[in-house]
Amino acid sequence: MYKKLLSVAAMTLALVGCSKNNDPKPMNDFTFQGVYEEGSYEHFKQIAGDRVMFALASSSLSNSAKGALDKQVSWLNKYPKSIFTVEGHADERGTSEYNLALGDRRAHSVRKHMLANGISNTRISTVSFGKERPDVMGHNEGAWSQNRRAVTVIH
Repeated sequence: MYKKLLSVAAMTLALVGCSKNNDPKPMNDFTFQGVYEEGSYEHFKQIAGDRVMFALASSSLSNSAKGALDKQVSWLNKYPKSIFTVEGHADERGTSEYNLALGDRRAHSVRKHMLANGISNTRISTVSFGKERPDVMGHNEGAWSQNRRAVTVIH
């Protein structure tokens, strides 16, 4: 009995060791290991990042936001058929009307930067969600700072 089990185990190990498939494994959503399909939204997030952050009550792009957008522009230039939306978001403070307007200004700041760096107007749409779609729940600066953002979503 033990001989048979040992033989089966040895054969299994031999077959696994002989595998010549060196292709990268697809990304696993549970372990976050592997790679996503090139040109996909997940690939975009992995390579370029999909968001830029803003200061309180501001729609101005900081130097770090411009650097993040330059990575996005580089990826978008590599995949010129990609169509995308820039979503503007705000933290929970302020009225809904104020935050919708602020989210709109943030989305348009990102759009303007992308247009200035060669991305075609026909590829970009913008939308503001104001404070309606927080990324991080909480009533403190840590949460608020993560919700002041613009997110580029590839379709």
